[in-house]
Amino acid sequence: QNTNSVVVSVGSDCVIFDPWGRADDWKKYLSQHGMTLRAIYSTHGHPDHISAAPDLLKEFGVPWYLHSDDFYLLGWGNDLLEYFGLPKINLNDCSPIALDINTVKILNDLDVKIIETPGHTPGGVMYYFPNTHVLVAGDTVFQNSIGRYDLPGGNFNDLRQSVVKVCRLNLPDDTHVIHGHGEPTNIGFLRKNNPFFHE
Repeated sequence: QNTNSVVVSVGSDCVIFDPWGRADDWKKYLSQHGMTLRAIYSTHGHPDHISAAPDLLKEFGVPWYLHSDDFYLLGWGNDLLEYFGLPKINLNDCSPIALDINTVKILNDLDVKIIETPGHTPGGVMYYFPNTHVLVAGDTVFQNSIGRYDLPGGNFNDLRQSVVKVCRLNLPDDTHVIHGHGEPTNIGFLRKNNPFFHE
């Protein structure tokens, strides 16, 4: 799957966006880097973006934030996780908190604007860090394309409008865009190369 997970830290405190893989590997990573996990944030509820979240939640007792429109996807995709040799998600272990769609502070210091981008899933979101010009984009938009819309809850028209919405935000061209899969780009690249990234 090659999902791009993102770790954001302030001092030794950190949060993880879209923790893919096994919780044990994440625990080793945190220990090796001397980091304390404070929260988990998801761009959407597909299994390749949340696979480690339930076990990390149990291990560290941290909040896990997910758009409420994607709660119903938590049990979907266990066959995919099994295919990749990952533990299935036990719904009894899942207790995400509904995202507040606003500009919020993470780690008591960093502002992050949460942008609703339905289409790939009903509750898809992006996270924009205005002070550092970083956009965690999930699977809504990729280098030269948009995300899938043929999975449960997907909708092409919603996805198209979400990409237009992000375009209309007029983020700086140097905004670093971390896509859910593949290499990162920036807003300037998307304006020039992505056929969907225009009004």
